[in-house]
Amino acid sequence: MAIIELEAPLHEAHRDNHTHRDINGGWLRPAVFGAMDGLVSNLALMTGVAGGAVSPQTVVLTGLAGLAAGAFSMAAGEYTSVASQRELVEAELDVERRELRKHPKDEEAELAALYQARGVEPELARQVAQQLSRDPEQALEIHAREELGIDPSDLPSPLVAAVSSFGAFALGALLPVLPYLLGASTLWPAVLLALFGLFACGAVVARVTARTWWFSGLRQLALGGAAAGVTYALGSFFGTAVG
Repeated sequence: MAIIELEAPLHEAHRDNHTHRDINGGWLRPAVFGAMDGLVSNLALMTGVAGGAVSPQTVVLTGLAGLAAGAFSMAAGEYTSVASQRELVEAELDVERRELRKHPKDEEAELAALYQARGVEPELARQVAQQLSRDPEQALEIHAREELGIDPSDLPSPLVAAVSSFGAFALGALLPVLPYLLGASTLWPAVLLALFGLFACGAVVARVTARTWWFSGLRQLALGGAAAGVTYALGSFFGTAVG
């Protein structure tokens, strides 16, 4: 009896804590990619232009144009990409649905063979496949998961991806512009705020990816800082050459 009482809390803890993160990327991937891309690309764009010794007004206009163009581009690209992926999945589901309707016994035998290949005894695999195949929609879902590796009830939304990408990119791209909008006349406040934003974004992403916050933050900081440094150097070089 004592052993049973000691084991019970373990089972409850396992039940309560054995959960997984959402890895399908419906909104997370475009949001994270959009924010990082907005920060890095607009910071790099603005530092490249500032390196050419232009006026602060020109740098601001460049940043706002980069924000608008990048946000719409990201949203359109994400929508098209996710919509195309979803259409391909739905086409494959239609193929599977037709096969289940035309050749139900063959599909049932195929499902049984899949379970046998995973170590289930032949007779049990046949019984399980037969029982699961009674409901056409359930059979379609199981075949889709086993053969295509997808969940028909959890397909990514193109609209969610587009809106997430647009908003995240615009927010990220706004950070380098914000000091200028608040009255700054030099590049350094924009660079410092953008680099802080990159580190903060990396640290936040670590809560989802299970990386340490400082590693993820420093990685994004290094990548963004390198991009800004290179474009500033290029802007200075070409600005001098053109001038």
